[in-house]
Amino acid sequence: MRNAERMRDLGARAAVGALFALLSVSLLTDFIRTGRVTGLLLLVSESLVVFLMVVRRRAGRVDRSVPAAVVTALSLAGPPLLRPANLTPLAPDLVTASLSAAGLLVVIVGKIALGRSFGIVPANRGVVASGPYAVVRHPIYAGYLLTHIAFVMAHPRLMNAAIVIAADAALIVRALMEERVMAEDATYRVYCRRVEWHLVPGVF
Repeated sequence: MRNAERMRDLGARAAVGALFALLSVSLLTDFIRTGRVTGLLLLVSESLVVFLMVVRRRAGRVDRSVPAAVVTALSLAGPPLLRPANLTPLAPDLVTASLSAAGLLVVIVGKIALGRSFGIVPANRGVVASGPYAVVRHPIYAGYLLTHIAFVMAHPRLMNAAIVIAADAALIVRALMEERVMAEDATYRVYCRRVEWHLVPGVF
């Protein structure tokens, strides 16, 4: 069993690395060609996933169900499939880059607060209630949503919009599945009574 878990973990890390490499080539090529930084900011955000995958701690409880695997795969596969578009942006690069930078800042602060408790599949790697986690339960995911919206505004291909809708819907479901796993922890239940909002204060 231990060897099987180790192989699954290595497979997950390899998959994340491969997806990140695919995204890197596409966005770096676009930046060199156009000088637009919105995609580059998305790349920085995704690079943090790779780093934290390497240093994360082992989970005490992991949801290994098929639905959890599906929503995790969909939410991870979406961003690397996004592609730059030679179309008129929905807003100037300054606007989309600012939105993306704001989302990236939320992601970075959230990941610093989470530290080695970061994970991919729904799991319990410890309860974190400091920093942005004192405002919403999933600040990193909120930051992802903002960077993804900014990217679609900068590169308004129909395929990009479809990918973001599907991947981010899976991301929201993944967040709720994580909460279901964490709810087995009494400390987390106390935390949820104090922090009511999942992603956006006053909205959801």
